[in-house]
Amino acid sequence: MTLLQIKTLTVRRGECPVVDRASLSIAAGECVGLIGPNGAGKTSLLRGALGLLPYEGTSTLAALPAKERAAQAAWLPQKREIAWPMSVERVVALGRLPYLARGMVLSPADQTAVDAALTRMGLLNFRTRLATALSGGEQARVLIARTLAQDTPLLMADEPIAGLDPAAQIATLQVFETLAREGRAVLTSLHDLTLAARYCTRLVMIGAGRIIADGPPREVLTPDRLAQVFRLHAEVLDTPQGPVVQPLGVLT
Repeated sequence: MTLLQIKTLTVRRGECPVVDRASLSIAAGECVGLIGPNGAGKTSLLRGALGLLPYEGTSTLAALPAKERAAQAAWLPQKREIAWPMSVERVVALGRLPYLARGMVLSPADQTAVDAALTRMGLLNFRTRLATALSGGEQARVLIARTLAQDTPLLMADEPIAGLDPAAQIATLQVFETLAREGRAVLTSLHDLTLAARYCTRLVMIGAGRIIADGPPREVLTPDRLAQVFRLHAEVLDTPQGPVVQPLGVLT
């Protein structure tokens, strides 16, 4: 089942296309990693696909009314900040807003979704603590949990593991991997190429706004493409846990 399809999607900054005629589809059961250097257009592609930026081309999500779109895809932006002194549980419960009429309280099903999200992110013991009193990495986990509580078929996340310690990075990607195995889908931008290769079923490499490669991690991560797109001299080593990208130098 296709959960997102974009065709010839173009997003411009002024006259310059920062996403240039990108086409891809995301199906249930996939965990897709969007990779590319800084400024390649990853964030613009995600936001354009959601209709959060003006775009040309087509996106099945962007075409939906806002409430229906919120029931189909959860969105975790790159900029993450908890501004109000609310408990962790209340912040996570905000993920249920697309399903609540004005003035309604959480139903037992809503509370179950919140509890499941707290459990997945290892936050059950944090539920009564003020979210604003947590560390930056802990707040990031809370906001990921809020996205999980939305319980949508598709989760879209922009650099969700940035600022997390290594164990939390792996735990988060394991959650995404599990969501895909459960029949949902994840589209996430990542900078750690080794973790992307290990936990994503598919990688989409973008450079200068264009999709350069799209396929299984080992087929996408080649020394030639890493040199072309990232200006990186690197080896790609095959291990039982998947490909490991070993940077060796920067190409000039």
